[in-house]
Amino acid sequence: MIILVDLDDVLADFETGFLDNWRKKHSDKPYIPLEERTVFKLDNQYPPELKHLVREIYCAPGFYRNLPLIKGGKEAIQEMKQKEHDVFLCTSPLSSYENCVLEKYEWVDERLGRDWAKRLIVTKDKTLIRGDILIDDNPTPKGVLTPTWEHVIYDFPYNRHVKDKRRLTWQNWEEILKI
Repeated sequence: MIILVDLDDVLADFETGFLDNWRKKHSDKPYIPLEERTVFKLDNQYPPELKHLVREIYCAPGFYRNLPLIKGGKEAIQEMKQKEHDVFLCTSPLSSYENCVLEKYEWVDERLGRDWAKRLIVTKDKTLIRGDILIDDNPTPKGVLTPTWEHVIYDFPYNRHVKDKRRLTWQNWEEILKI
């Protein structure tokens, strides 16, 4: 089985990284706690006058490279691989990719190892990538093709409105995937 695993908010904790940076840099400004997030794209939930500050954080040098691991993710993908599944990391870069792409490779190399960096696929359109399962927090990954993979949602508050797909965390992945 080919299993594609997203990075941001599946293995790399984008939400925590953002909120930690926001509170350090803009302690005088309001923020949206994770449990109150209702839309996938972070800056779409902030008022227009704060959007540029939101983007400044996640586009800044070092942001992606310094994201914490989501607990249990590394162990889960290693176990999938040990069970002889073909596991690849499949991530979309920001449109402002100057720091994002390189830092995603650095993050994978530093946190997961060089062998995983060789299994990293960076694409704006995940439907172009063949696989059996895509584990992704994006509630509606779209592209030019009908995907070959089943979309399994990595659970976050902003994607809980989706009811017709399997949903997992690293605590229940074996039960949900049944592999």
